[in-house]
Amino acid sequence: MSSFNTAQHALWLDPVQPLAAPEHAQLALIGLSVHRLHTLEDIQKQLTDADWVVVRLDSSLERLQSIMALQVQANIKVPVICRVDRQHLSLAVQAMRMGAHHVLAADEWTVPAWKAALHKPDQKNMTAVTAAHPPAPQRSVVYVDPASRHLLALAQRVAKAQVTALIEGPTGAGKEVLARVLHESSARARGPFVGLNCAALPEQLIDDMLFGHEKGAFTGAHKEFKGLFEQAQGGTLFLDEIGEMPMHLQAKLLRVLQERQLTRLGAERCVTVDVRVVAATNKDLRQAIVAREFREDLYFRISTFKLRVPALRDRPGDIMPLVAQLLVRHAKDESFTVSAQAQSMLLGYGWPGNVRELENVVQRAVVLCADGHIDTCHLMFDDAYDAYDGYDNNAPTQPALAARHDTPSVNTGFVPEPDSTEELCDDEVTALMQYPSAAGAGHLHTAVKSNEHQLIMAAIQNTESRIEAARQLGISPRTLRYKLAKLKGGSDMPSMALAR
Repeated sequence: MSSFNTAQHALWLDPVQPLAAPEHAQLALIGLSVHRLHTLEDIQKQLTDADWVVVRLDSSLERLQSIMALQVQANIKVPVICRVDRQHLSLAVQAMRMGAHHVLAADEWTVPAWKAALHKPDQKNMTAVTAAHPPAPQRSVVYVDPASRHLLALAQRVAKAQVTALIEGPTGAGKEVLARVLHESSARARGPFVGLNCAALPEQLIDDMLFGHEKGAFTGAHKEFKGLFEQAQGGTLFLDEIGEMPMHLQAKLLRVLQERQLTRLGAERCVTVDVRVVAATNKDLRQAIVAREFREDLYFRISTFKLRVPALRDRPGDIMPLVAQLLVRHAKDESFTVSAQAQSMLLGYGWPGNVRELENVVQRAVVLCADGHIDTCHLMFDDAYDAYDGYDNNAPTQPALAARHDTPSVNTGFVPEPDSTEELCDDEVTALMQYPSAAGAGHLHTAVKSNEHQLIMAAIQNTESRIEAARQLGISPRTLRYKLAKLKGGSDMPSMALAR
């Protein structure tokens, strides 16, 4: 029976804003009977009769911590839904890590959002699984965009079936994260998760790493070595970039998958393996089969179920929640906010490097931001020209520069308070592009820009063309033209050098 067929009793605590009548009626329509309270003491008195606790967080986790403590004292577990103001990005991730069942924006009242928040696992079906396989702790993952939520739900269903899975997607999009979701949502969650990047090792080493060897099997084999298949017994083996695996190893892998047995190098007996294999690739394996670079029989063996991780640009709803998670990870002792202009720039960028590139940008912003408020001047993209003029390699059509001055069209669930520092930040960027800079010599921004200016000058003076200079700097010719145009406005760089 659906959890929305009968009314569920919720204790509602919001000291910031009373629950209005229209919203109260909306919640009643989806089966939530709300009892409005004013203090934590009121919650303590009625906790035993509640199905839910809904609490509004302001700028800290204090109320959630208090409610969790009350539950421990009463020896009762009631799921908690936290409502968080959109400008407090980091609270959402921190609340989930502390044990909140769900986090919603404080002004979110749509029926689908609240139904998702009120969803509970089927306890009857979970009982038998829990008895045989106690649940393993789940990692904190971000699947907020509708495309990501659909992928997560599908992955969790696939995890319950003991089938091999093939994860497709571009580099840096989060294929290993999804592989871990498959592992942690399965009956093998208490077993090991072992991974191997098939493109990162020489052919002979991959063979030894996967299948192992006996003592004395070759010169230097002073003791036996259990390969990754044996190390992953009872768990999951993740083979990343499987499209790069040499052909003769593909044949050996196919045999192990079919027979569930392997023979170590130098051994006389077979070892039975109980391992679920999850493979990943950023290549089109169908084309690799046509090019005779990948075995067709292995392809059908590993792709019982295929999952595709979209590029970050195709799931914009994940961008700001990922930023929040990354800020918590890389700035554990500080609290950061992100201006509306900076959010628009993050949403407008094409993210050719996907989540890995986003993490780089966030780490740079943490280093450059001194006051805990990240603005556009703190965002250093891997390709500055593309960040400001639109990334035209499989990117959104709207330029990121235009997005800086418009409200984001994508509902990310996190939109900060209006910011008034854009003009000041633009002035700072202009000053820092000059050489020598008008800012203080010890300023971190100054050091970054000054060093960039010197590298560009050296590259131009030591090469014969802009193309060669760009290649030496590791950037595109367009990026170099953009940087030169910026330097022309306030630089003492020789005009001859700029004209080359």
